[in-house]
Amino acid sequence: EELAGVFCDALIKQELDDTAAFIPIPEEILKFYRMYRPSPLVRAYCLEEKLQTPAKIYYKFEGNNTSGSHKLNSAIAQAYYAKKQGLKGVTTETGAGQWGTALSMACAYFGLDCRVYMVKVSYEQKPFRREVMRTYGATVTPSPSDTTEVGRKILAEHPGTTGSLGCAISEAVEAETKLDGYRYVLGSVLNQVLLHQTVIGLETKAALDKYNIKPDMIIGCAGGGSNLGGLVSPFIGEMLRGENQYQIIAVEPASCPSFTRGKFAYDFCDTGKVCPLAKMYTLGSNFIPSANHAGGLRYHGMSPILSQLYHDGLMEARSVEQTAVFDAATQFARVEGILPAPESSHAIRVAIDEALKCKETGEEKTIVFGLTGTGYFDMVAYQKFNDGVMSDYIPTDEELEQSFAGLPKVDL
Repeated sequence: EELAGVFCDALIKQELDDTAAFIPIPEEILKFYRMYRPSPLVRAYCLEEKLQTPAKIYYKFEGNNTSGSHKLNSAIAQAYYAKKQGLKGVTTETGAGQWGTALSMACAYFGLDCRVYMVKVSYEQKPFRREVMRTYGATVTPSPSDTTEVGRKILAEHPGTTGSLGCAISEAVEAETKLDGYRYVLGSVLNQVLLHQTVIGLETKAALDKYNIKPDMIIGCAGGGSNLGGLVSPFIGEMLRGENQYQIIAVEPASCPSFTRGKFAYDFCDTGKVCPLAKMYTLGSNFIPSANHAGGLRYHGMSPILSQLYHDGLMEARSVEQTAVFDAATQFARVEGILPAPESSHAIRVAIDEALKCKETGEEKTIVFGLTGTGYFDMVAYQKFNDGVMSDYIPTDEELEQSFAGLPKVDL
């Protein structure tokens, strides 16, 4: 009941369902999926040759749709349920813009109004991503903004801030509560979103099984956790049932290290502290990352499901600096013919690192990673890397401790 004023009814049921192993995909969503799914699972022969590694490298490519990323998988599902409920429209946040783009496409398909709060640094760095959203009929506002109470408060407390996903979430939720016939939808973190993204992992496993390929490690970038959770879920299921073992690696930016330096605690999912508490690995809802070019990974927390799996030792995490990430992105682009998104390139970095380890040891490991999207709207970032002016920022222990001090006190 507490969630009913914020989320669509059907999505609340999915969020709270902890018994059903499989939930059927409605035919209307399957019809849309047929435009671009199944997405390709590709063996990176050219990258293997370039690295001179005995490892076998595969990537699941989710950039084969107009939104340019995996985000469309959940956007169309959430728009479908909003339309079925008879709503007028939805509000949301977006970091680098992939989620906002995907949702604007989905809302246009179902005839819904779409209002997007875009993290300010990405709003300024990626003007063409913004224009794609507007072309699909969405209204796009840089966050934090002066259009909401929480936005004005954040601007007053942090003058000149470049924003964060936590800020944008707060504004989108507040905007929804003041609009009749609207609900808030989001592109990551929650169970319902990971559920929709499991189509990635199900397809990946089906393709691997068809050719009797068993991966040794599965790698994905992690911001809120939707693509990683979707990719690894069928494999984690096998691990939990004792059927197989895999090395699962989450990769996050060193500038926003939720897994590797965060605390496993109850925290607010947004900066304005209007969303429910969730137990997750977090840097504190007040933490605002530096202006990293991987806008989709600039989130203070992490999926509660992935957080529990990490806490239980079923997966590991690594943080990487953005100059190393773009070095990997450039290597990949030059031999595999795809310009990867900065977010996806975090997974590429670790995949290359692991393949080079195999070169040293002679091991013929099979590596699978998620290539979540393309980077054609991220050319400002590539330009800075190519010009040699890209910098790395790693938060200090003092900065993190200051943010941890604001964690809510929860008595259980």
